[in-house]
Amino acid sequence: MKIIVATGNKDKVKEIREILQDTDASVVTMAEAGVFADAEENGSTFLENALIKAKAVHDRAAESDEWRDAFVIADDSGLVIDALNGEPGIYSARYLGYDTSYREKNADLIRRLNGVPDEERSARFICAIAAVCPDGRVLKAEAAMEGRIGYEERGENGFGYDPIFYLQEYDCTSAELSREEKNKISHRGKALRIMREKLMGQGETAKAAYRGE
Repeated sequence: MKIIVATGNKDKVKEIREILQDTDASVVTMAEAGVFADAEENGSTFLENALIKAKAVHDRAAESDEWRDAFVIADDSGLVIDALNGEPGIYSARYLGYDTSYREKNADLIRRLNGVPDEERSARFICAIAAVCPDGRVLKAEAAMEGRIGYEERGENGFGYDPIFYLQEYDCTSAELSREEKNKISHRGKALRIMREKLMGQGETAKAAYRGE
């Protein structure tokens, strides 16, 4: 099974490869496949944006003899903070502008929550994944990781908003977890495992069809 990941984010690709490492799937980036597409993420939900990206890359892959039989997966994920009416939400990557560092973004969110008590700092990471099969059918998966917004950045293992996302049950931020621990409980890890099962099911169906079963 060939899988093209519709993202340029190396950290996301690394997580996806780790989740699928014990399968027979060959996971490549858009750059590695030489398949590029510009997609305007104008959806109103994480899932809509993931599907927009996956379909755009799938359409380009369909023009290639080498990649027309590939599955294309894309994710859209972000941080939802209850006390901020769900912000930054689907605009998480664009919050304060694409060129603004996450250190600045994190500092701004902490500032906006100044004076908000622990019990009202609830937040969650949400990840939606869409996969477009070679025949155009769509597979979907969505998952969340619940936590709170901390008062300072902590940890070096994560990226994005991980250093301010505090997990009560682990008494640490998402950025203080090991990669193995994070993959087990993260929104993306959970959504990827759901998608993995759906993709592997498609793979078995394709093999059966090839054998004439």
